[in-house]
Amino acid sequence: MSDNDNWAPPTPGGPGDTRRPEPGSGASEGEPEGGAAGGQAGAPVPPVGQQPQAPFGQYAPPAQASDPLVTPAPSALPAQPQYGQYAPPPAPPVTPAQPQYGQYAPPTAPPSVPPAGQYPPPPAGQYPPPPAPPYGPNGAYPPPLGSATASAPAQPQYGQYAPPQPPAAPQYGQPGAYPPPPAYGQAAYGQPAYGQPTYGQPAYGQPTYGQPGYGQPAYGVPAYAQQGYQQPGAQGWAPPPKPGLIPLRPLGFGTLLGAPFQVLRRNPKATFGSGLIVQLVIVIVTVLFVGAAAVWAFSRAANVASADADAVNSGNVAILLVSALIPLALSLFASALLQGVLVVEVARGTLGEKRRLGELWRAAFRRILPLTGWFALLALAVLIGVALIIGVIVLVAAIGPGAIVVGVLLGLLLGAAITALFVWLGTKLSLVPSVIVLEKAGVGTAMRRSWQLTAGNFWRTFGVIALVYAILYVATQILSTPISFLLPAAAAIVDPNNTGSGIVAIGAIYLLFVAFTIVISAITSVIQASTIAVIYIDLRMRKEGLDIELTRFVESRQSGLDDWPDPYLPRQRG
Repeated sequence: MSDNDNWAPPTPGGPGDTRRPEPGSGASEGEPEGGAAGGQAGAPVPPVGQQPQAPFGQYAPPAQASDPLVTPAPSALPAQPQYGQYAPPPAPPVTPAQPQYGQYAPPTAPPSVPPAGQYPPPPAGQYPPPPAPPYGPNGAYPPPLGSATASAPAQPQYGQYAPPQPPAAPQYGQPGAYPPPPAYGQAAYGQPAYGQPTYGQPAYGQPTYGQPGYGQPAYGVPAYAQQGYQQPGAQGWAPPPKPGLIPLRPLGFGTLLGAPFQVLRRNPKATFGSGLIVQLVIVIVTVLFVGAAAVWAFSRAANVASADADAVNSGNVAILLVSALIPLALSLFASALLQGVLVVEVARGTLGEKRRLGELWRAAFRRILPLTGWFALLALAVLIGVALIIGVIVLVAAIGPGAIVVGVLLGLLLGAAITALFVWLGTKLSLVPSVIVLEKAGVGTAMRRSWQLTAGNFWRTFGVIALVYAILYVATQILSTPISFLLPAAAAIVDPNNTGSGIVAIGAIYLLFVAFTIVISAITSVIQASTIAVIYIDLRMRKEGLDIELTRFVESRQSGLDDWPDPYLPRQRG
């Protein structure tokens, strides 16, 4: 080395010169001959089979290929067992010494972390992970950012067109950005809601395409009967609406029987209250007029002389008949009013309305004159029939004493014929009060309308009316018969000797019986009048499609339209 620490080649013959002297160069003659071949004197001789080390500052010669014929040193390779001998067992692995109690354990080497993008080596006995897919345009994934594979795109030279840049992803909340997350209970975009099948998959409990439903054979079953299909014509079916008293469809026999009783339960204040008022007024008027006439007639008969007894008795009969005409006329008027009230209640109750007693009475009073005329015709027809039967019996009995039996038999036969005629006419003309009130028609027009509506439905109409009347009659007899038997027994218990001491108690018992009769009469009159109104609406729904008009009226009212015409008025025929 020089003084300025710069490297300099060794001088020949100097201390750093390790080169071999060439032959004839002036080496000492006493040096052995092998020193020229083996190096300087005193240099170590390498073992057999190894290359000699190059002197310092010279390049080592390339390694020579090992000669297969040269046998290595015995210490270089382990001894191989001879044929027929067992190989020695391998040396056990050297385990590190465990620290003693109270000594610190040497730190363990930290686990090797694989480079980014590579999997760690698998533990012993496990398969390595699959290789990553190749990068590039034909690979499955683009190269990761920052890797050597992901090279920046080449920039165009001056004068060349630059390739189109991909649009930048919009920020959250800007137009075109991803939609916000769905609210609670809503399905995300592209995902089905809870309980709905995905596209191409059947819903829960539905068979897949080509497979029959549970418990249904695939062969021989019509298409509409298989799972997931409906019968042709039944798609979209819904039950008819029932906004109020009855469903808006033609009624069955059971509904016709039950609807009149539901009228009484649905609006008892207006219906039962009207019937109770009418029956109470009739009873009071009858007691006042007929009672006063009877007291007057008995007082005249008690004070009359024997010579004028026949004339006085005839006058008393006339007084009683005239006094009975006033309650009869009042009964006709009250019955007409009650029929009109119940017709309005059934008609408006079918539409879901619930009118008050005053509203029902005002609506019925507007048609009270035609109703009273119709009930007067009924009373006149009954009087004519009774008079005809009595006249036949009297005429036949006037022939002779033996003809009385014949007259009675003819009267019975004529009475049966007139009764059958009245039943037939009464059934055909039973809808006249409903037509008068709802269609605002006169008596004659109402009779023709009732005849048309009952054509082809005579037995149905007669059966409903007769069955309702029979039910009411049986129920009335069951309730009133025990009381009629208990009334005389109670009077005998109160006043067994007929001394008149228990007249107050007997009068009180009689008033209770009259009150019970009034209540029963009110209930039966309400149900009978309601039966006629329900039959009228049912026949119009069957023949004229009234249920469609009623449904339109209900829907328009629910939509807030109040100018829809009355659906019960007859449609104008163009």
